[in-house]
Amino acid sequence: MNSSNIYMKNVSIYAEDEIIVNGNLLVVDGKITGVYKQNEQPKSYPSPLKIVDGSNLNAIPGFIDGHIHGANGSDVMDATEEALDSMASVLPVEGTTSFLATTITQSVENIDKALINVAKYENKRGYAEVIGVHLEGPFIEKSKKGAQPEQHIMKPNIEQFEKWQALSGNKIKTITMAPEHDEDGTFIRHLYDAGINVSAGHTSTDFAGMQKAVSHGVRQVTHLCNAMSGIHHRDIGVVGAAFELEELRAELIADGIHVSTDMLNLIYKNVGRERLILITDAMRAKCLQPGNYELGGQPVVVTEDRAVLEDGTLAGSILKLQDGAKQMLQLPEVSIQDVIEMASVNPAKQLNVFDRKGSITVGKDADILLVDHDLTIHTTICRGVIA
Repeated sequence: MNSSNIYMKNVSIYAEDEIIVNGNLLVVDGKITGVYKQNEQPKSYPSPLKIVDGSNLNAIPGFIDGHIHGANGSDVMDATEEALDSMASVLPVEGTTSFLATTITQSVENIDKALINVAKYENKRGYAEVIGVHLEGPFIEKSKKGAQPEQHIMKPNIEQFEKWQALSGNKIKTITMAPEHDEDGTFIRHLYDAGINVSAGHTSTDFAGMQKAVSHGVRQVTHLCNAMSGIHHRDIGVVGAAFELEELRAELIADGIHVSTDMLNLIYKNVGRERLILITDAMRAKCLQPGNYELGGQPVVVTEDRAVLEDGTLAGSILKLQDGAKQMLQLPEVSIQDVIEMASVNPAKQLNVFDRKGSITVGKDADILLVDHDLTIHTTICRGVIA
């Protein structure tokens, strides 16, 4: 039954401010309409109604991936409805119920096509929801390009950004750029004033540069530690800025490869659960066998655990968000509540969708995961439909 009316009973509910043990949840027409304590029940039930027994399981909010290029053989830059469908259909398996379709540095024409495709894309029932676009590049620093094709990198350009925002149907929510190429902050301020989440990434700027960028409106750091200046004893760089500047939230690829487990622990202790955002930065080979693939027109070799360019540069990831969440849960001080903060609450707040996503609260979209105590997913519900 593909009903968007669900009654979930005997489940431990990780609600916004409390954990309700043996609680009950009512979902009507894709929205959460009731969150009940153990002995409470709705006064009436909708019809038809699917009853789900959540005994020994936890209900937590669905994960939001604010940075993902591809999965399941498809990539956002393919610029087809089929590609977005392919991604959106497979992401609920790893607990992702909504995501930002993320572009890569490419020719203006190819970025145009990808954005037009997202603008006209219609979300499907039971699939993860495309809630906007993360424009990663092309306004980045060449020396920190990582897997971004150098020949298409350009200087920040308000006119070009506005053209892209129009083509996307105002769907660009996040932009990754190198703040050192916007010395006076004109570009950053323009985006900040328009409500765009400006993220510093693929940047060689120093700590002072980051302080200045934050004063202009930068509020995030892209894939912390990767493609940026690290902590040095004479300059704490972009990584140190994420530690020190309270205005910043930081994306984190918690796969133990992009950032070692020891560094994940150090980051967690210094940045904390309120300012970390778990992402995958996954490319098209996620969910597929090891082999040869491509990212942004460049050949990528995928092994069991990673994706690299021919020169060994990490090329995005093949991480599933559930596995990143599990990796964080294994750190000494991290609880399920902390993971929810990093994988659901913080991305929803950063993208200004916390009014409808990111927590289990009456009135919000029924994006819900049923998980056991180690975050293994049993059921994913996307906007009230069991995916």
